[in-house]
Amino acid sequence: MDPETLPHDDYDTPWKEALARYFPEFMAFYFPQAHAGIDWRRPHVFLDQELAQVVQDAALGRRLVDRLVQVATLADGERWVYIHVEVQGEPDRDFPERLFTYNYRIYDRYRRPVASLAVLADERADWKPTSYGYELFGCRMGIRFPAVKLVDYADRIEPLLADPNPFALVTAAHLYTRETRGDMQRRYAAKWRLARLLYERDWDRQRILDLFGVIDWLLRLPKELERQLLHEVYELERKVSMPYVTSAERLGIEKGLQQGLQQGLQQGLEQGLQRGEAAVLARQMARRFGPLPEAVQARLSAATTDQLEHWAIRVLDATSLDDVFAPS
Repeated sequence: MDPETLPHDDYDTPWKEALARYFPEFMAFYFPQAHAGIDWRRPHVFLDQELAQVVQDAALGRRLVDRLVQVATLADGERWVYIHVEVQGEPDRDFPERLFTYNYRIYDRYRRPVASLAVLADERADWKPTSYGYELFGCRMGIRFPAVKLVDYADRIEPLLADPNPFALVTAAHLYTRETRGDMQRRYAAKWRLARLLYERDWDRQRILDLFGVIDWLLRLPKELERQLLHEVYELERKVSMPYVTSAERLGIEKGLQQGLQQGLQQGLEQGLQRGEAAVLARQMARRFGPLPEAVQARLSAATTDQLEHWAIRVLDATSLDDVFAPS
């Protein structure tokens, strides 16, 4: 599949995974004022299933990513409040109304304060909604919400690459995706630079795996360049003295390379990619629906890469395992 024709849903998974694993860093990078008011000594809780129930009948346009998080505040006696985060991938005139609707429905369910926060990942510099409301007969209703525009960082690539916050690299990867559209050699260079940066940071193994996954999803390359890049990453990891295995392990690439030496490089890489994609999808489904039956695991292991990509898109909106595998 040509990287320029990938559906926007492909951006959903990396954002969701990164936001879930590094929510404090997400808040510190994009919404520092809110971050300063949260008591991070107390656990924060993601309420995705609850959010789905609250907004399931609010057909106000398609979201890219949304999360509902319960956090404790430092003020007002350490009370529990809710943060509703939306990452919007393209301009949508209904977006502000959707935030307004979701906000009051969440409040109606929990009767606790709700903060709606927006990250706008589209390319239109002139689209930055921050409010929605109306007035009737002297009665005013509405919402004002903080919104961060990723294209506003376009002239700050180098500071982003030097920033220790992982979402600085996520933002840089997103901007590189935009800047290198149609120039796969330039995209290759940008992706390789980001991959090298991961190994220059004093980060643990899991963080490198997670962020390599985000970069890989955002900066999609043609298969030949992808194989070349992953081989470079594999060689880099062999040279760098590190207390863990490889970030390529997340995609099954290392095993694919080893098999390729014995069975033919292309066949081995494709098998490694398939196994890696199946493993990633299995984790996503288990996170969403609980432990997977053996029959489902076997089906994932036997699937083609095209089937896995199709199911990975469907799992984002599915409410059950049956929805994921239902006929198109």
